[in-house]
Amino acid sequence: MLLSGGLDSTTTLYIARDKGFRIHALSFLYGQQHFSELESAALTAGDAGIENHIRVQLDPGLFKGSALTGSEPVPENRTLKEMAGEIPPTYVPARNTVFLAMALAYAEVIGSHDIFIGVNALDYSGYPDCRPEYIGAFQKLADLATRDAVEGKPTRIHAPLLHMTKAEIIREGLKLGVDYSKTHSCYNPDSSGRACGRCDACRLRLKGFRENGMEDPASYSFRGYQG
Repeated sequence: MLLSGGLDSTTTLYIARDKGFRIHALSFLYGQQHFSELESAALTAGDAGIENHIRVQLDPGLFKGSALTGSEPVPENRTLKEMAGEIPPTYVPARNTVFLAMALAYAEVIGSHDIFIGVNALDYSGYPDCRPEYIGAFQKLADLATRDAVEGKPTRIHAPLLHMTKAEIIREGLKLGVDYSKTHSCYNPDSSGRACGRCDACRLRLKGFRENGMEDPASYSFRGYQG
């Protein structure tokens, strides 16, 4: 399980647990400025009673060139059309490919044949590695890349949120008992860790809660926009 500590990955963890999977989670510290998400990942791992939680530290130099890892400003107050129309500066080079590759290795080490990732292709910010085509392509790679796969024991990539809206994801998580107050999605939190309410991740998250007729229980420094 790739566990960032955000809304999507936390919901995915609870979906996997509900299906009867024993969870081994990987979280990554890769130079992201919103590293407080790892605190949320640890809380989630504890609440969910998972088997094992590994925090992987990567050299930040691998992921330069993103607003999430550098000094470039995080976009604020973008419309849904703008989010879907271009790849934003918060794109992190090949991030999901690197993370999935490490999960594939770890899965083979522990004898697992299932990897869960919380990517979403409907309410997303234009990232190329969140598309169905990408997940399908990585599945083909996984079918060729390991000894287990060659010996007839391939690893399946699960992306249960892929075709769900943010509102649908939240509804599913609430049914499964997710405490969203402990999750962190913001790209640009303040010094106290409160969500900014203006970045793409915050706006999509606020929109999802609003469409469910409820207020996001996470802590925000600004909630002025909820569309």
